Amino acid sequence: MQFGFLMDHRRCIGCHACTVACKSENDVPLGSFRTWVKYTEKGTFPAIKRHFSVLRCNHCTKAPCVTICPVTALDKRPDGIVDIDRDACIGCRACMQACPYDAIFLNEDLGAVEKCHFCAHRVEQNLAPACVIVCPEEAIVFGDLHDPASKISKMVAEHPTLVRRAEQRTGPNVHYLDTLPEALQPGVPERPDTYIWSEKPATKPEAWPASLPTAPNVRTVLDAGHKVQWGLGVSAYLVTKGLAAGAAMLAPFAGHFGLHVGWQRMLPELIALVFTAITTFLLVEDLKRPMKFLTLLTRPNTKSWLVKGAWILMAFTGTVAAALGILALQQFGDDPRAFGALLQPLRWINAVLGLGVAGYTAFLFAQCEGRDLWQSKKLLPHLLVQAAACGAVALLAANPANEPLKLVAIVSLFLHGVFVVLERHGKHDTDNARQAAAFLDVVRLGPLKAYKFGLLVGVAAALPLVYALPALAWIPVLAGLFVYKHAYIRAAQLPPLS
Repeated sequence: MQFGFLMDHRRCIGCHACTVACKSENDVPLGSFRTWVKYTEKGTFPAIKRHFSVLRCNHCTKAPCVTICPVTALDKRPDGIVDIDRDACIGCRACMQACPYDAIFLNEDLGAVEKCHFCAHRVEQNLAPACVIVCPEEAIVFGDLHDPASKISKMVAEHPTLVRRAEQRTGPNVHYLDTLPEALQPGVPERPDTYIWSEKPATKPEAWPASLPTAPNVRTVLDAGHKVQWGLGVSAYLVTKGLAAGAAMLAPFAGHFGLHVGWQRMLPELIALVFTAITTFLLVEDLKRPMKFLTLLTRPNTKSWLVKGAWILMAFTGTVAAALGILALQQFGDDPRAFGALLQPLRWINAVLGLGVAGYTAFLFAQCEGRDLWQSKKLLPHLLVQAAACGAVALLAANPANEPLKLVAIVSLFLHGVFVVLERHGKHDTDNARQAAAFLDVVRLGPLKAYKFGLLVGVAAALPLVYALPALAWIPVLAGLFVYKHAYIRAAQLPPLS
Protein backbone atom coordinates (compact mmCIF):
# COMPACT_ATOMS: atom_id res chain seq x y z
CA MET A 1 0.00 0.00 0.00
CA GLN A 2 1.26 3.46 -0.86
CA PHE A 3 -0.81 6.55 -0.30
CA GLY A 4 0.00 9.37 -2.72
CA PHE A 5 -1.30 12.56 -4.29
CA LEU A 6 -1.96 13.64 -7.85
CA MET A 7 -2.04 17.38 -8.46
CA ASP A 8 -4.32 18.01 -11.42
CA HIS A 9 -3.12 21.37 -12.70
CA ARG A 10 -5.76 21.38 -15.42
CA ARG A 11 -8.09 22.29 -12.55
CA CYS A 12 -5.89 24.16 -10.04
CA ILE A 13 -6.72 27.89 -9.82
CA GLY A 14 -3.95 28.84 -7.37
CA CYS A 15 -6.40 29.86 -4.64
CA HIS A 16 -4.23 28.63 -1.71
CA ALA A 17 -7.22 26.98 -0.06
CA CYS A 18 -5.12 23.83 0.42
CA THR A 19 -2.42 25.86 2.19
CA VAL A 20 -4.92 27.55 4.50
CA ALA A 21 -6.71 24.28 5.29
CA CYS A 22 -3.42 22.59 6.07
CA LYS A 23 -2.36 25.41 8.39
CA SER A 24 -5.71 25.34 10.19
CA GLU A 25 -5.90 21.56 10.50
CA ASN A 26 -2.33 21.10 11.71
CA ASP A 27 -1.66 24.36 13.57
CA VAL A 28 1.24 25.26 11.25
CA PRO A 29 3.24 28.27 12.55
CA LEU A 30 3.13 31.62 10.80
CA GLY A 31 5.68 31.79 7.99
CA SER A 32 6.01 28.01 7.66
CA PHE A 33 4.24 25.66 5.28
CA ARG A 34 3.47 21.97 5.05
CA THR A 35 2.05 22.63 1.60
CA TRP A 36 2.28 25.74 -0.52
CA VAL A 37 1.49 27.00 -4.02
CA LYS A 38 4.33 28.14 -6.24
CA TYR A 39 3.58 30.55 -9.11
CA THR A 40 5.64 30.39 -12.29
CA GLU A 41 5.05 32.71 -15.26
CA LYS A 42 6.16 31.93 -18.81
CA GLY A 43 6.22 34.22 -21.82
CA THR A 44 6.59 37.93 -22.56
CA PHE A 45 3.96 40.63 -22.34
CA PRO A 46 1.21 40.41 -23.44
CA ALA A 47 1.50 36.64 -24.11
CA ILE A 48 2.18 35.52 -20.54
CA LYS A 49 0.67 32.55 -18.76
CA ARG A 50 0.79 31.88 -15.02
CA HIS A 51 1.24 28.27 -13.89
CA PHE A 52 0.58 26.89 -10.42
CA SER A 53 2.46 24.09 -8.65
CA VAL A 54 1.22 22.67 -5.35
CA LEU A 55 4.31 21.54 -3.42
CA ARG A 56 4.60 19.33 -0.35
CA CYS A 57 6.23 16.19 1.09
CA ASN A 58 6.42 13.44 -1.52
CA HIS A 59 6.12 10.51 0.96
CA CYS A 60 8.98 8.92 -0.90
CA THR A 61 9.21 5.19 -1.44
CA LYS A 62 12.84 5.40 -0.34
CA ALA A 63 12.56 8.33 2.03
CA PRO A 64 16.05 9.76 2.73
CA CYS A 65 14.74 11.69 5.74
CA VAL A 66 13.85 8.38 7.43
CA THR A 67 17.31 6.96 6.74
CA ILE A 68 19.27 9.92 8.10
CA CYS A 69 17.19 10.71 11.20
CA PRO A 70 19.42 9.61 14.11
CA VAL A 71 16.60 8.98 16.61
CA THR A 72 13.93 7.29 14.43
CA ALA A 73 11.66 10.33 14.76
CA LEU A 74 10.66 9.84 11.10
CA ASP A 75 8.99 6.63 10.03
CA LYS A 76 7.70 5.09 6.82
CA ARG A 77 4.35 3.59 7.78
CA PRO A 78 2.84 0.44 6.22
CA ASP A 79 0.40 2.64 4.31
CA GLY A 80 3.30 4.56 2.75
CA ILE A 81 2.86 7.77 4.75
CA VAL A 82 6.12 9.25 6.04
CA ASP A 83 5.13 10.39 9.53
CA ILE A 84 7.04 12.20 12.26
CA ASP A 85 7.18 11.90 16.03
CA ARG A 86 7.79 15.49 17.11
CA ASP A 87 8.39 14.48 20.72
CA ALA A 88 11.35 12.30 19.68
CA CYS A 89 12.96 14.90 17.40
CA ILE A 90 16.22 16.37 18.75
CA GLY A 91 16.35 19.24 16.26
CA CYS A 92 19.49 18.20 14.37
CA ARG A 93 17.80 19.17 11.05
CA ALA A 94 19.60 16.40 9.18
CA CYS A 95 16.28 15.38 7.64
CA MET A 96 15.99 18.86 6.15
CA GLN A 97 19.33 18.34 4.40
CA ALA A 98 18.26 14.89 3.22
CA CYS A 99 14.93 16.04 1.73
CA PRO A 100 15.36 16.93 -1.97
CA TYR A 101 12.07 18.85 -1.96
CA ASP A 102 12.40 21.41 0.88
CA ALA A 103 9.30 19.80 2.36
CA ILE A 104 10.47 19.80 5.99
CA PHE A 105 10.60 22.91 8.16
CA LEU A 106 11.71 23.66 11.70
CA ASN A 107 9.09 24.70 14.22
CA GLU A 108 11.13 27.32 16.08
CA ASP A 109 8.79 27.27 19.07
CA LEU A 110 9.08 23.52 19.60
CA GLY A 111 12.64 22.98 18.37
CA ALA A 112 11.34 20.09 16.27
CA VAL A 113 10.81 19.56 12.55
CA GLU A 114 7.41 19.27 10.87
CA LYS A 115 6.03 18.44 7.44
CA CYS A 116 2.98 17.14 5.62
CA HIS A 117 2.00 13.83 7.23
CA PHE A 118 -0.90 13.20 4.85
CA CYS A 119 -3.32 14.22 7.63
CA ALA A 120 -2.67 10.76 9.05
CA HIS A 121 -5.06 11.45 11.94
CA ARG A 122 -7.84 11.91 9.38
CA VAL A 123 -6.84 9.06 7.08
CA GLU A 124 -6.90 6.68 10.05
CA GLN A 125 -10.61 7.64 10.47
CA ASN A 126 -11.30 7.02 6.76
CA LEU A 127 -11.41 10.76 6.10
CA ALA A 128 -9.64 12.56 3.27
CA PRO A 129 -6.77 14.97 4.05
CA ALA A 130 -7.87 18.52 4.80
CA CYS A 131 -6.40 19.91 1.57
CA VAL A 132 -8.41 17.43 -0.50
CA ILE A 133 -11.69 18.29 1.25
CA VAL A 134 -11.28 22.05 0.85
CA CYS A 135 -10.09 22.23 -2.78
CA PRO A 136 -12.94 23.90 -4.71
CA GLU A 137 -11.89 22.38 -8.05
CA GLU A 138 -11.12 18.84 -6.83
CA ALA A 139 -7.63 19.35 -8.19
CA ILE A 140 -6.00 17.25 -5.46
CA VAL A 141 -6.58 13.52 -5.90
CA PHE A 142 -5.44 11.16 -3.17
CA GLY A 143 -5.50 7.40 -2.72
CA ASP A 144 -3.53 4.17 -2.86
CA LEU A 145 -1.11 4.17 -5.78
CA HIS A 146 -0.69 0.40 -5.40
CA ASP A 147 -4.40 -0.21 -5.93
CA PRO A 148 -5.04 -0.31 -9.70
CA ALA A 149 -8.75 0.28 -9.08
CA SER A 150 -8.21 3.57 -7.23
CA LYS A 151 -8.93 6.87 -8.95
CA ILE A 152 -5.37 8.10 -8.53
CA SER A 153 -3.86 4.94 -10.02
CA LYS A 154 -6.17 5.13 -13.02
CA MET A 155 -5.29 8.78 -13.63
CA VAL A 156 -1.54 8.12 -13.35
CA ALA A 157 -1.91 5.21 -15.77
CA GLU A 158 -4.05 7.13 -18.27
CA HIS A 159 -2.19 10.46 -18.31
CA PRO A 160 1.47 11.44 -18.56
CA THR A 161 2.52 12.86 -15.21
CA LEU A 162 5.70 14.36 -13.76
CA VAL A 163 7.39 13.95 -10.39
CA ARG A 164 9.87 16.31 -8.77
CA ARG A 165 13.61 15.62 -9.01
CA ALA A 166 13.34 12.05 -10.25
CA GLU A 167 17.15 11.95 -10.54
CA GLN A 168 17.38 11.65 -6.74
CA ARG A 169 15.89 8.13 -6.99
CA THR A 170 13.75 8.60 -3.87
CA GLY A 171 10.55 7.35 -5.52
CA PRO A 172 8.33 10.41 -4.94
CA ASN A 173 4.63 9.66 -4.62
CA VAL A 174 3.23 13.06 -5.56
CA HIS A 175 2.41 13.22 -9.27
CA TYR A 176 1.79 16.35 -11.33
CA LEU A 177 -0.61 16.41 -14.27
CA ASP A 178 -0.37 19.15 -16.89
CA THR A 179 2.01 21.35 -14.94
CA LEU A 180 4.79 23.46 -16.45
CA PRO A 181 7.90 21.24 -16.52
CA GLU A 182 10.21 24.18 -15.78
CA ALA A 183 8.24 24.88 -12.60
CA LEU A 184 9.35 21.51 -11.21
CA GLN A 185 13.02 22.07 -12.10
CA PRO A 186 14.56 24.12 -9.27
CA GLY A 187 16.80 26.93 -10.44
CA VAL A 188 15.66 26.77 -14.06
CA PRO A 189 13.18 29.69 -13.87
CA GLU A 190 14.53 33.16 -13.22
CA ARG A 191 14.00 34.28 -9.62
CA PRO A 192 13.32 38.08 -9.49
CA ASP A 193 14.20 40.15 -6.42
CA THR A 194 10.53 40.60 -5.50
CA TYR A 195 7.45 38.39 -5.67
CA ILE A 196 4.10 39.57 -6.97
CA TRP A 197 2.72 40.45 -3.54
CA SER A 198 5.80 40.79 -1.38
CA GLU A 199 9.54 41.01 -1.06
CA LYS A 200 11.33 37.69 -1.22
CA PRO A 201 12.13 36.22 2.21
CA ALA A 202 15.52 37.48 3.41
CA THR A 203 16.67 34.04 4.51
CA LYS A 204 19.02 33.66 1.54
CA PRO A 205 20.26 37.15 0.61
CA GLU A 206 22.96 35.94 -1.78
CA ALA A 207 22.51 37.01 -5.41
CA TRP A 208 21.95 34.37 -8.05
CA PRO A 209 25.41 33.58 -9.52
CA ALA A 210 26.01 35.27 -12.85
CA SER A 211 27.57 32.07 -14.17
CA LEU A 212 24.28 30.16 -13.87
CA PRO A 213 21.97 30.54 -16.87
CA THR A 214 18.22 30.43 -16.36
CA ALA A 215 15.46 29.60 -18.81
CA PRO A 216 14.47 32.62 -20.94
CA ASN A 217 11.09 34.18 -20.21
CA VAL A 218 10.33 31.86 -17.29
CA ARG A 219 10.06 33.43 -13.83
CA THR A 220 9.19 32.24 -10.33
CA VAL A 221 6.91 34.97 -9.00
CA LEU A 222 5.73 33.35 -5.76
CA ASP A 223 7.33 30.67 -3.60
CA ALA A 224 7.88 29.78 0.04
CA GLY A 225 11.10 30.80 1.74
CA HIS A 226 13.46 28.23 3.24
CA LYS A 227 16.15 29.05 5.77
CA VAL A 228 19.75 27.84 5.76
CA GLN A 229 19.80 25.46 8.73
CA TRP A 230 23.46 24.45 9.10
CA GLY A 231 25.83 27.36 9.62
CA LEU A 232 29.02 28.40 11.40
CA GLY A 233 28.64 25.78 14.12
CA VAL A 234 28.86 22.99 11.56
CA SER A 235 31.81 24.68 9.84
CA ALA A 236 33.65 24.95 13.15
CA TYR A 237 32.82 21.34 14.05
CA LEU A 238 34.35 20.10 10.80
CA VAL A 239 37.60 21.97 11.57
CA THR A 240 37.87 20.82 15.19
CA LYS A 241 37.00 17.25 14.22
CA GLY A 242 39.63 17.31 11.50
CA LEU A 243 42.22 18.65 13.92
CA ALA A 244 41.50 15.92 16.49
CA ALA A 245 41.55 13.20 13.83
CA GLY A 246 44.71 14.51 12.15
CA ALA A 247 46.70 14.55 15.38
CA ALA A 248 45.72 10.94 16.09
CA MET A 249 46.46 9.87 12.51
CA LEU A 250 50.02 11.17 12.87
CA ALA A 251 50.58 9.97 16.45
CA PRO A 252 52.18 6.58 15.49
CA PHE A 253 54.94 8.57 13.76
CA ALA A 254 55.57 10.94 16.67
CA GLY A 255 59.13 9.66 17.06
CA HIS A 256 59.92 10.46 13.42
CA PHE A 257 58.52 13.93 13.98
CA GLY A 258 60.84 14.60 16.92
CA LEU A 259 58.07 14.41 19.53
CA HIS A 260 59.76 11.97 21.89
CA VAL A 261 60.90 14.08 24.82
CA GLY A 262 58.93 15.31 27.82
CA TRP A 263 55.44 16.70 27.36
CA GLN A 264 55.82 16.71 23.57
CA ARG A 265 55.27 12.93 23.62
CA MET A 266 51.73 13.55 24.82
CA LEU A 267 50.97 16.33 22.34
CA PRO A 268 49.14 14.28 19.65
CA GLU A 269 46.81 12.74 22.24
CA LEU A 270 46.31 16.04 24.04
CA ILE A 271 45.29 17.74 20.80
CA ALA A 272 43.03 14.82 19.84
CA LEU A 273 41.27 14.70 23.21
CA VAL A 274 40.81 18.45 23.64
CA PHE A 275 39.45 19.01 20.14
CA THR A 276 37.21 15.94 20.33
CA ALA A 277 35.67 17.51 23.44
CA ILE A 278 35.21 20.79 21.56
CA THR A 279 33.69 18.88 18.63
CA THR A 280 31.22 17.16 20.95
CA PHE A 281 30.24 20.48 22.48
CA LEU A 282 29.67 22.03 19.05
CA LEU A 283 27.57 19.06 17.96
CA VAL A 284 25.35 19.22 21.02
CA GLU A 285 25.13 23.00 21.03
CA ASP A 286 23.93 23.02 17.41
CA LEU A 287 20.89 20.89 18.27
CA LYS A 288 17.61 22.71 18.78
CA ARG A 289 16.90 20.31 21.66
CA PRO A 290 20.37 19.77 23.14
CA MET A 291 18.98 18.18 26.31
CA LYS A 292 17.78 15.27 24.16
CA PHE A 293 21.29 14.51 22.89
CA LEU A 294 21.48 11.15 24.68
CA THR A 295 18.50 9.98 22.64
CA LEU A 296 21.10 9.02 20.04
CA LEU A 297 22.08 6.23 22.43
CA THR A 298 18.66 5.26 23.77
CA ARG A 299 16.74 5.06 20.46
CA PRO A 300 19.39 5.09 17.73
CA ASN A 301 18.68 4.67 14.03
CA THR A 302 21.56 2.42 13.07
CA LYS A 303 21.23 3.38 9.40
CA SER A 304 22.02 7.02 10.15
CA TRP A 305 25.63 8.13 9.87
CA LEU A 306 24.93 10.66 12.62
CA VAL A 307 24.60 7.67 14.95
CA LYS A 308 27.55 5.80 13.45
CA GLY A 309 29.64 8.96 13.71
CA ALA A 310 28.70 9.32 17.39
CA TRP A 311 29.81 5.74 18.01
CA ILE A 312 33.13 6.39 16.24
CA LEU A 313 33.70 9.55 18.30
CA MET A 314 32.95 7.67 21.53
CA ALA A 315 35.36 4.84 20.70
CA PHE A 316 37.98 7.38 19.60
CA THR A 317 37.64 9.33 22.85
CA GLY A 318 38.11 6.16 24.91
CA THR A 319 41.23 4.90 23.13
CA VAL A 320 42.85 8.35 22.96
CA ALA A 321 42.24 8.80 26.68
CA ALA A 322 43.82 5.39 27.34
CA ALA A 323 46.93 6.29 25.32
CA LEU A 324 47.18 9.64 27.08
CA GLY A 325 46.88 7.88 30.43
CA ILE A 326 49.82 5.62 29.57
CA LEU A 327 51.92 8.59 28.49
CA ALA A 328 51.06 10.46 31.70
CA LEU A 329 52.09 7.45 33.81
CA GLN A 330 55.38 7.26 31.95
CA GLN A 331 55.98 10.99 32.29
CA PHE A 332 54.95 11.54 35.89
CA GLY A 333 54.99 8.05 37.42
CA ASP A 334 57.78 6.04 38.97
CA ASP A 335 58.29 3.74 35.98
CA PRO A 336 59.06 5.54 32.68
CA ARG A 337 58.38 2.28 30.82
CA ALA A 338 54.96 1.59 32.36
CA PHE A 339 52.61 -0.10 29.86
CA GLY A 340 55.11 0.77 27.13
CA ALA A 341 54.19 -2.29 25.07
CA LEU A 342 50.62 -1.04 24.78
CA LEU A 343 51.35 2.52 23.64
CA GLN A 344 52.23 1.99 19.98
CA PRO A 345 49.40 -0.51 19.32
CA LEU A 346 46.99 1.96 20.93
CA ARG A 347 48.31 4.75 18.76
CA TRP A 348 47.73 2.66 15.64
CA ILE A 349 44.17 1.94 16.81
CA ASN A 350 43.71 5.67 17.35
CA ALA A 351 45.07 6.38 13.87
CA VAL A 352 42.51 4.01 12.32
CA LEU A 353 39.71 5.51 14.40
CA GLY A 354 41.04 8.95 13.46
CA LEU A 355 40.46 8.06 9.82
CA GLY A 356 36.88 7.25 10.80
CA VAL A 357 36.47 10.47 12.75
CA ALA A 358 37.73 12.52 9.82
CA GLY A 359 35.88 10.56 7.15
CA TYR A 360 32.47 9.62 8.52
CA THR A 361 31.09 13.03 7.51
CA ALA A 362 31.46 11.98 3.87
CA PHE A 363 29.02 9.12 4.47
CA LEU A 364 26.71 11.40 6.45
CA PHE A 365 26.70 13.95 3.65
CA ALA A 366 26.07 11.16 1.13
CA GLN A 367 22.73 10.67 2.94
CA CYS A 368 21.88 14.36 2.37
CA GLU A 369 19.97 13.83 -0.88
CA GLY A 370 18.97 17.49 -1.00
CA ARG A 371 22.59 18.75 -1.13
CA ASP A 372 24.26 17.29 -4.21
CA LEU A 373 27.51 19.25 -3.72
CA TRP A 374 28.13 17.27 -0.53
CA GLN A 375 27.59 13.93 -2.29
CA SER A 376 30.79 14.09 -4.32
CA LYS A 377 32.96 10.98 -4.30
CA LYS A 378 35.92 13.29 -3.77
CA LEU A 379 34.69 14.31 -0.33
CA LEU A 380 36.10 11.33 1.61
CA PRO A 381 39.72 11.73 0.42
CA HIS A 382 39.40 15.49 0.80
CA LEU A 383 38.34 15.17 4.45
CA LEU A 384 41.29 12.85 5.15
CA VAL A 385 43.71 15.28 3.49
CA GLN A 386 42.27 18.17 5.51
CA ALA A 387 42.73 16.20 8.73
CA ALA A 388 46.35 15.40 7.85
CA ALA A 389 47.03 19.08 7.13
CA CYS A 390 45.45 20.19 10.42
CA GLY A 391 47.36 17.60 12.43
CA ALA A 392 50.67 18.40 10.76
CA VAL A 393 50.55 22.17 11.30
CA ALA A 394 49.39 21.70 14.91
CA LEU A 395 52.38 19.43 15.66
CA LEU A 396 54.72 21.77 13.78
CA ALA A 397 53.98 24.42 16.39
CA ALA A 398 55.78 22.21 18.93
CA ASN A 399 58.67 21.12 16.70
CA PRO A 400 58.99 23.64 13.85
CA ALA A 401 62.36 22.33 12.67
CA ASN A 402 61.19 18.81 11.82
CA GLU A 403 61.51 18.22 8.06
CA PRO A 404 59.27 15.10 7.77
CA LEU A 405 56.47 17.01 9.50
CA LYS A 406 56.92 19.93 7.12
CA LEU A 407 56.69 17.52 4.19
CA VAL A 408 53.40 16.07 5.48
CA ALA A 409 52.03 19.59 5.87
CA ILE A 410 53.17 20.69 2.40
CA VAL A 411 51.79 17.62 0.59
CA SER A 412 48.44 17.62 2.43
CA LEU A 413 47.95 21.37 1.96
CA PHE A 414 48.71 21.09 -1.75
CA LEU A 415 46.23 18.24 -2.16
CA HIS A 416 43.65 20.19 -0.15
CA GLY A 417 44.08 23.09 -2.59
CA VAL A 418 43.58 20.75 -5.55
CA PHE A 419 40.34 19.38 -4.07
CA VAL A 420 39.07 22.90 -3.30
CA VAL A 421 39.59 23.98 -6.92
CA LEU A 422 37.95 20.80 -8.22
CA GLU A 423 34.89 21.40 -6.04
CA ARG A 424 34.36 24.73 -7.75
CA HIS A 425 35.49 24.03 -11.30
CA GLY A 426 35.30 20.24 -11.63
CA LYS A 427 32.55 18.21 -13.28
CA HIS A 428 29.22 18.02 -11.44
CA ASP A 429 26.57 15.52 -12.48
CA THR A 430 23.36 17.33 -11.44
CA ASP A 431 21.87 20.79 -11.77
CA ASN A 432 21.74 21.14 -7.99
CA ALA A 433 25.46 20.38 -7.63
CA ARG A 434 26.36 22.81 -10.45
CA GLN A 435 24.26 25.53 -8.85
CA ALA A 436 25.82 24.96 -5.43
CA ALA A 437 29.34 25.04 -6.90
CA ALA A 438 28.57 28.40 -8.51
CA PHE A 439 27.30 29.72 -5.15
CA LEU A 440 30.79 29.09 -3.72
CA ASP A 441 31.84 32.31 -5.44
CA VAL A 442 28.96 34.24 -3.87
CA VAL A 443 29.05 33.26 -0.18
CA ARG A 444 30.62 35.81 2.14
CA LEU A 445 31.71 35.79 5.75
CA GLY A 446 31.41 39.42 6.73
CA PRO A 447 33.37 41.37 4.09
CA LEU A 448 35.28 38.28 2.92
CA LYS A 449 34.50 36.22 -0.17
CA ALA A 450 34.65 32.98 1.75
CA TYR A 451 35.74 30.54 -0.96
CA LYS A 452 38.52 32.73 -2.33
CA PHE A 453 39.72 33.76 1.14
CA GLY A 454 39.83 30.13 2.25
CA LEU A 455 41.86 29.15 -0.79
CA LEU A 456 44.24 32.11 -0.74
CA VAL A 457 44.92 32.16 3.01
CA GLY A 458 44.48 28.49 3.89
CA VAL A 459 46.57 27.21 0.99
CA ALA A 460 48.43 29.88 -1.01
CA ALA A 461 49.64 31.83 2.05
CA ALA A 462 50.03 28.80 4.31
CA LEU A 463 52.27 26.76 1.98
CA PRO A 464 55.30 29.10 2.07
CA LEU A 465 54.72 29.77 5.75
CA VAL A 466 55.29 26.10 6.55
CA TYR A 467 58.96 26.66 5.71
CA ALA A 468 59.33 30.36 6.54
CA LEU A 469 57.53 30.39 9.93
CA PRO A 470 56.43 26.79 10.61
CA ALA A 471 55.50 27.49 14.24
CA LEU A 472 52.79 29.89 13.03
CA ALA A 473 51.56 27.97 9.98
CA TRP A 474 48.57 26.63 11.92
CA ILE A 475 47.02 30.12 12.05
CA PRO A 476 46.36 30.63 8.31
CA VAL A 477 45.62 26.93 7.79
CA LEU A 478 42.88 26.73 10.42
CA ALA A 479 41.52 30.20 9.66
CA GLY A 480 41.43 29.52 5.92
CA LEU A 481 39.88 26.09 6.42
CA PHE A 482 37.13 27.47 8.66
CA VAL A 483 36.21 30.22 6.19
CA TYR A 484 36.31 27.77 3.28
CA LYS A 485 34.09 25.34 5.21
CA HIS A 486 31.61 28.15 5.73
CA ALA A 487 31.44 28.65 1.96
CA TYR A 488 31.14 24.91 1.35
CA ILE A 489 28.41 24.29 3.94
CA ARG A 490 26.35 27.35 3.04
CA ALA A 491 26.68 27.15 -0.76
CA ALA A 492 25.19 23.65 -0.83
CA GLN A 493 22.07 24.96 0.95
CA LEU A 494 21.48 27.98 -1.30
CA PRO A 495 20.12 26.46 -4.56
CA PRO A 496 16.30 26.25 -4.51
CA LEU A 497 14.76 22.79 -4.14
CA SER A 498 11.23 23.93 -5.01
